[in-house]
Amino acid sequence: MGRIAYVNGRFSRHADAVVHIEDRGYQLADAVYEVWSLFDGKLADPEGHFARLERSLGELKIAMPMSRRALTMVLKETVRQNRIREGMVYLQVGRGVAPRDHAFPHPDTPPSIVVTVKAVDRVATEAKAAKGVSVITLPENRWGRCDIKTVGLLPNAMAKQAAKERGAAEAWFVDEMGLVTEGASSNAWIVDADGTVRTRATNANILRGVTRYSLLDILREQGMKVDERPFTPDEAKAAKEAFITGAGALVLPVVAVDGAPVGDGTVGPVAMKLRSLYIERARATAI
Repeated sequence: MGRIAYVNGRFSRHADAVVHIEDRGYQLADAVYEVWSLFDGKLADPEGHFARLERSLGELKIAMPMSRRALTMVLKETVRQNRIREGMVYLQVGRGVAPRDHAFPHPDTPPSIVVTVKAVDRVATEAKAAKGVSVITLPENRWGRCDIKTVGLLPNAMAKQAAKERGAAEAWFVDEMGLVTEGASSNAWIVDADGTVRTRATNANILRGVTRYSLLDILREQGMKVDERPFTPDEAKAAKEAFITGAGALVLPVVAVDGAPVGDGTVGPVAMKLRSLYIERARATAI
């Protein structure tokens, strides 16, 4: 069966799914999105993703397109129609369709909603994690509200392309103080010399990663040392381990930064332990 998408109240074949040419998400990036990992046909980290969605929409003064319960039903039905058990669910909610103007349209304009689902090869992703990935660093050049999960991702896309051209999997943005903010599509972490797991606090214009928050809970439950404190690229290179987190990456070890090895240049035990614990928890709490 071909892939099925949900667009503004209708299910259709993925190839036939369309939005209006004056959809503000298309013309002005006036929209937000969320991505859920899908384990055994269920949505991982549901509360965190719904809470962040509602916050992002509130910051942009876009109305929720429907109740959380109804939206959950739409997401699950899209998953069911695509017959995918392991994968990713993408949701986009925009301000709607209106004649092109920078100012917001009438408040009664119905929000736009798009849902798609794609499969993920878990065998391949586990092999990737076991090998580890490399990252590059780039100057921070994004807008000042990275805490809102908007679809305005051109700087992120350019950073990802730069990483790809240099044989890396991710790019870390570095601010004017020389500190890593986050990745183009992930949060950044290290395990420093004394074994403390470090990641930047979310009060520093970074995305409030849902996987990040779940992992912080796991770290505290495990009694591991954790510090929401930024680090430099040089500190990452000198660290015992490094890794990234996100709905797509889950917990993914980083073995090199700008071509320099992290630790001994191999995947470390902390990152792999945390990956296992996160996946176990995500599967157990998915809905």
